[in-house]
Order: sequence, then structure tokens, then C-alpha cells
Amino acid sequence: MIICTNKMEYRLRSQCQRVQKQGLQVMVNGEKDRVSLLVMKALVSRGSVDAVSQQMATHPQYLESFLRTQHYILHMDGPLPLPYRHYIAIMAAARHHCDYLVYLHSAQFLRVGGDHLWLQSLEAAPPRLRLLDHINKVLAHQPWLTACSHIQTLLKAGEQCWSLAELVQAVVILAHCHSLCSFVCGCDVNPDFVLFSKSPNDTLPAFSPYDAANGNTNVPQSLAAPSEHRTRRRSLESSCEMVFLRERIQKSQEERDKREEQFLQTHQQTDTEEEEEMICFADPSRFITDPDFCYQEFSRREEDRFQVLRIQDYSWEDHGFSLVNRLYSDIGHLLDDRFRSVATLPSLHSPDLKRAVWNYIHFVLGIRYDDYDYGEVNQLLEPDLKLYIKAVACFPDATKTLMCPLSLTAAKSSERTHINLLIMEARLQAELLYALRAITQYMIT
Repeated sequence: MIICTNKMEYRLRSQCQRVQKQGLQVMVNGEKDRVSLLVMKALVSRGSVDAVSQQMATHPQYLESFLRTQHYILHMDGPLPLPYRHYIAIMAAARHHCDYLVYLHSAQFLRVGGDHLWLQSLEAAPPRLRLLDHINKVLAHQPWLTACSHIQTLLKAGEQCWSLAELVQAVVILAHCHSLCSFVCGCDVNPDFVLFSKSPNDTLPAFSPYDAANGNTNVPQSLAAPSEHRTRRRSLESSCEMVFLRERIQKSQEERDKREEQFLQTHQQTDTEEEEEMICFADPSRFITDPDFCYQEFSRREEDRFQVLRIQDYSWEDHGFSLVNRLYSDIGHLLDDRFRSVATLPSLHSPDLKRAVWNYIHFVLGIRYDDYDYGEVNQLLEPDLKLYIKAVACFPDATKTLMCPLSLTAAKSSERTHINLLIMEARLQAELLYALRAITQYMIT
């Protein structure tokens, strides 16, 4: 009898086992099964495993948290329509010329019913979306410039005005995609890995395994189970789900192979396929205005002009979390889980080094910790590693020509990925802090 629950978190965590060996945590069969489950879930829901998930799979507990958050902001209930969400993601990725994400979200934009004319240029998009252009470029390159006036402009733009709930979701998507650009470029994800596969009849899959994790009630009965099943043996649950997923994947692969064979025989393409192929080679610059606007050094001489964000005055834990969670239900918990997951990942790096990486990224973005000795940054981070971290965080599109530091070249791939995850999450939190602080200032004025 096949037993499956509708709580992905329970299923995944029940399979995670760790042992201590020579002072280091190593993966055992339970952890490897967890990676396999996550990868297969991505196969079932997307028809292919994207390159980002492949890179993150060496850290399965973080990958779970990342996928839950990404699925929530892009696909679950929220104030913004689905085409808007993917178009905002395109705008964010374009600021860093991230071909991979621009291609990916362009295809997804079309699949959820987006108007292909919008993809011709930013000028072709609705005025409401174009209003996001300024805050998009500021958050991407100089987030300390984010001001209450930017929020006021968007919320009081006449017929094109945004609601506060819509704006918060848009800001979360922008920050998520900006920081993901850093990870994509830092890991050198090739845009050739963007795979466009469809479900039968050119429709999106009716169900994603992440729906259950996020409380979606539209779960097929074959995947649902009564609460009493949760007490069953974990080994039985794991093996049954693995068999079930493999069957789904095999069936999906057979259907795709059949469609590909039919395509080769007929040499015909649908309008949608032609549009997607055109978008695959779209130039990200068509979604950018003011291309010369980029990161500028946040130096001491600027502190008179721009207020430094001191963490004791506005922090994620004490201010940002509660505000974003109130305006965009549950996203605060999901984001907080990401920050905690990356901070607690098992690693060869010392906690002091990981904190130095985090605080250094915040430092170059204008955020200060009064209780931190910044001399530790120079003691713990080699000059070439500091250069790499700053480049990935602030100039991700320039990292294609940046040599990986020797300290990372000699490290395992999981350790290099870990550094890039730290960079991504530190940058995500920094952008959110600046945006949420500006929203707070707007709300109290």
C-alpha cells in the first residue's frame, strides 16, 4: 500500500539523518535520499531540474527552504497576478544582465498567460510595471538610496498607483532575484541549462509538490493522506514516495520523448514554441533604463549625505520580519527560515569566518554592526576572497571574468556553493532592510 502525506516538510525532515565522524558532519543514506527527493520533486513539478537547484543540492536543508520561498512568491496566492510576478523577476535579473534568469522567467511569463508584446522592451509593459524601474535599479546597485519618497511615488501614482500589499510583494521579488543573480553568476550557471519542457497540451503542471508544503488545498487525492498515516514507519514512507515519484518522472519522460518524435516528423512548431524560442535569445538590455547606473563605493565621505543603516536601529529580527509578515502573509517566516538555514549549514568554515563574510557584504552595502570588530574581516578573509565576495555581491555580471580565489578553488564544490549562498542571503537581507525601512518611514509620516 502506497502511503503519502500532504506535508512535505514532515516527509523531508523525517529522512534527514546525520552522524559525526572525525569532528565533521557527513552525509549518510538518509541525507542522500533527501537530495534525491528534492531533485525528483523538481523534475515532477517543472519537467526538468534547473541548474540553480543542481548547484544547491549539496546543501539539501537550505535547498528545501529556498524552493519553498521561491514557489510561494512566484506561484502561490498573493496580491500580484502571475504574469506581473515573472515580469518583475525579468526586470530584476536584467539589471545584472543575468541571461539565465531573464530567459527562465520570460518563458514562465508566457506560460502563465503573459502578453508576449511586453517582452519586446520595458516600454511595452504597462505603466504600473514601468513605475518599478527606479526602485529596481536603486535596490540592485545602491540600495542605501532607497527612500520614503520612492515608496510614496508608487503608492500615490494616480490610476497607476500600487497598493501597499502589491508593493511589498514586488519588493520581495526584486530582492530575491537580485540576490539570486549573485548566486547564478558566482556559480557560473550557464544559460544553456534553461530547459523549456511542457506538460501535455502545452499547459503547466496542475500540481507542484511545493503546493502541499505551502498549504495549497488543491492537492490531488493520490498525493493526500489522512493524519493517522503520519505515524507510519519513515522507511516505508520514504521508499513508497521514491517509487511514486520515479513512476511520475518515467511517465513524464516518455510523454516528452513522444512529443519530440512527433515534432521531428512534422517539422512544425506552435506559435507559443516560436515565441519561447525567440525569448530564449532576448537581450536583457531591452528591459533596462539608465544602464550607467551601477554600484558606487559606500565610503565615509558619503555618510553625511546618506544615512548609514545601523543594525541596532533597524534589524531584520526586530523590525523587518514583523512588518513584511504583516503586509505579505507568511513570507516573513519563509525568509527567516532561509536566513537561519544558511547560517546553520554544516561547513568546514568557522562560524567567525561565516560571520565575517556576512558582515562584510553588509558593510559594502552601507549596513553597520556597532558590536562587531571589522578588523576581523581583514584577519579572516584573504584579499582575493574579499575581492571575490564584493564582486559577486555588487557586480555579479562582471564575475564572468573574475578568477575564483585559490582558497575556494582548492575547496570542495559544496564549500564554494556555501560561500555563494552566504553572499546571496546577506545581499537579500540587506535589500529587504533598506526597502522595509523606507516603507516604515512612509507609514509613520
